[in-house]
Amino acid sequence: MNGNQTKHFLSYYKDTITRKWNDDAIEDYKGTVKYTFGEMAEQMARIGILFKNAGIKKGDKIALCSPNSTNWAVTFLAVAAYEGVGVSIMANFATETIEGLVNHSDSKILFAAQNVQNQVNPANMPNLEGIVSLDNFEMVYGTEQFKKAMNNWDADFKAAYPNGFSKEDLNYNTDNLDQLALINYTSGTTSSPKGVMLSYRSISSNCQFAIDYIPIPENGKLLELLPMAHMFGLMFEFIFTLAGGAHVVVLTKAPAPQILMQAFQDVKPFMVLSVPLIIEKIFKGKIFPAIKKPAIKILWHIPIIGGLIKKKVYTQLQQAFGGNLERLIIGGAALNKEVERCLRDIKFPYCVGYGMTEAGPLIAYTDYKTYKMYSCGRSCDRMEAKIDSANQQKVVGEILCKGDNVMLGYYKNEEATKATFTADGWLKTGDLGIIDKNGNIFIRGRNKNMILGPSGQNIYPEELEDKLNNLEGVIESIVVERDGKLVGLVYPDLTVAEKLGISADELMKQNIQKLNKVVPSFCHLSKIELMKEEFAKTPKNSIKRFMYK
Repeated sequence: MNGNQTKHFLSYYKDTITRKWNDDAIEDYKGTVKYTFGEMAEQMARIGILFKNAGIKKGDKIALCSPNSTNWAVTFLAVAAYEGVGVSIMANFATETIEGLVNHSDSKILFAAQNVQNQVNPANMPNLEGIVSLDNFEMVYGTEQFKKAMNNWDADFKAAYPNGFSKEDLNYNTDNLDQLALINYTSGTTSSPKGVMLSYRSISSNCQFAIDYIPIPENGKLLELLPMAHMFGLMFEFIFTLAGGAHVVVLTKAPAPQILMQAFQDVKPFMVLSVPLIIEKIFKGKIFPAIKKPAIKILWHIPIIGGLIKKKVYTQLQQAFGGNLERLIIGGAALNKEVERCLRDIKFPYCVGYGMTEAGPLIAYTDYKTYKMYSCGRSCDRMEAKIDSANQQKVVGEILCKGDNVMLGYYKNEEATKATFTADGWLKTGDLGIIDKNGNIFIRGRNKNMILGPSGQNIYPEELEDKLNNLEGVIESIVVERDGKLVGLVYPDLTVAEKLGISADELMKQNIQKLNKVVPSFCHLSKIELMKEEFAKTPKNSIKRFMYK
């Protein structure tokens, strides 16, 4: 295991807040909510007073369910500073899923956006003490004690800090690295949900690695575009960047191309973290139409003229990101090789990292200056990685890892926890790959079937197939991804449509509507294609997924 001892991420926050007290810390893009570092620390303290007077104890679970927002970020930090346990739930989960995860996590308070407040029913979440709006911190629901705490909130805060909140009041416990800090749900299932338990050590180790290896320029700004409820966005667009003193601008809407490109121009981020799909869309829309013209394809490889063309493409791509980009970090899935070759040809400062929620999320990363093409970096500090094969340089096997970043296990799911670790404590990533003699990790395939959504969400096709297979006229199905959209492949029972007096295609249109009503928006099917014969099977009667794209 490489690297030094883990420094608590709240130690970084205390130092940075003290140093940058009056500087801008975090704000909503084109919104009204904005905090300096000092104001952020004060709001964290205010929320801590609410917890105390509402009878919340250290270690109690506090759920957050909202699209990205500055108030989500500040509330999360307040929970950590209070030594509570944050529970992150995607806001576009179905209502019954949100209620189910609040119950499964034993959450005492739910901080929620308005659209979530309007959906959920407190009666279905009997352990909740209160629901608080993340739009304005007003109470939506509360027990008698919680109502009293909310009504006296301002007065109690003033009584706790009669001279006003100042730098001298910053006091975060950092002697709790091995305690539970966060439960992050990896999917929206309510049958046997996987709540990844991450300690303060995991969050701190991830944060420390980024601070050690990713420089933050003075007055640097960053656009939070990935979901805060997903570990990639939570850890590296928010926790690390704020800890390092950056000014974070939160994109509160889904990163549609037009909104995203305008936000890049307005924010001018020093760094962009992205899933491959976003980068590939930029290339398809802005880069490839120009460089794939026959004449340009020829000139691209001529030394002087090609160099000028590549320089122009570099400038065009740099401007697309706002013109101030120092590094582009891609993670979550494999990057299209044609896109990566172009990035390398124009000498763009990019790299591809590797991780998973269960590692909080970072497993491997290498700075763009030493990054090896088509790899996903080398194992990061305080982590180890190896291949479960006879020769890890030549024989593909499952990627295993262990170290400070790795989860404590799945919340209330011992069976799944046991299945995810080897007998000697290595985390089984479910990915297949090799590691070269220099430690570079190359992913050769996915042992899992997980699909990465457009904003970094984890999509598990088996869950969708389970629901789809229960709909009328569906014998069996698989869900695949095509051009960023989900498509259902269905072997139908044609007699059902005949009995209903409609075509099989019309029946499947109805099935799409039914399915999309009960799953998160990022899991919506775009269409269903009918198969003429049943799917090819393995000896164990499992569908041979690799045959269907």
